[in-house]
Amino acid sequence: MEKRPLGNSGLLVSKMGLGCMSLGTDEKNALSIVEAALEEGINYFDTADLYDFGVNEEIVGKALKNVRDDVVIATKVGNRWNDAKDSWRWDPSKSYIKSAVKDSLHRMGIDYIDLYQLHGGTIDDPIEETIEGFEELKAEGLIREYGISSIRPNVIKAFAEKSSIQSIMMQYSILDRRPEEWLPLLEEKKISVVARGPLAKGLLSNKMLDKASDKIQKEGYLSYTFKELSELLSSIQHKLLNDRQMTELALQYVLSSPAVAAVVPGASTVEQVKNNARAVKGSALSKDEIELIRQLAKNDKYEQHR
Repeated sequence: MEKRPLGNSGLLVSKMGLGCMSLGTDEKNALSIVEAALEEGINYFDTADLYDFGVNEEIVGKALKNVRDDVVIATKVGNRWNDAKDSWRWDPSKSYIKSAVKDSLHRMGIDYIDLYQLHGGTIDDPIEETIEGFEELKAEGLIREYGISSIRPNVIKAFAEKSSIQSIMMQYSILDRRPEEWLPLLEEKKISVVARGPLAKGLLSNKMLDKASDKIQKEGYLSYTFKELSELLSSIQHKLLNDRQMTELALQYVLSSPAVAAVVPGASTVEQVKNNARAVKGSALSKDEIELIRQLAKNDKYEQHR
């Protein structure tokens, strides 16, 4: 699978990574999914200390133990479970970041993290202190690079201007084109986008509306009503899916931006990994296809959360 540079870091990541949140806690099943990803040429694996109270990190570390030097392991920090483990609170402090990294390293059984990401953020955070924490971890060799996971414009702008982040993970899909406001700035700053949710809860998979939950059918998806969603997907199906399937169209659209290093769809089965990888290995979209998608899926439907 083709690899793309992650910012200016020197790290090369497969243009499709594996979002590990969907792996679950059945270790045998999770290991088979990771193995399938490796067989497809995927080298980028994204987890978080929040997932399954750290069990996800443990499974990812175990699954990648024998290929550690050949993969890029990314995890996240900033959300602290309470003692009862029934809720968490936000903590972007330097002291917590420097403490939490050791727990993540221990759970995964590794000596360093390739990409350590702040798992959220607000403009009221002590951003300079947060950056200082990440920079110290780099100097200490506990992480290679750091990034943030955010869709908040002011947070993105602050980190882009004040830090040496290499990546921003953000939700990006045909149905959620908010990141396009920031792609020119990120491309200029050589900060890569890692795109989560590129299949929009399965709505942009080959099953399309068959994947719509009761909630989506009642409330719609983001700023789309269910009726608008049905009309849009129908238009895409009739105008763009002659030689492609929806999954391929959706993933290739996100990958068409030079700022995007990787799409990171989740997978709960081996077959999902294989189908997504097949779509990513398909041919890139033409300019006409990209333009038609942009005409159909308007980018003026969203209110930015600042």
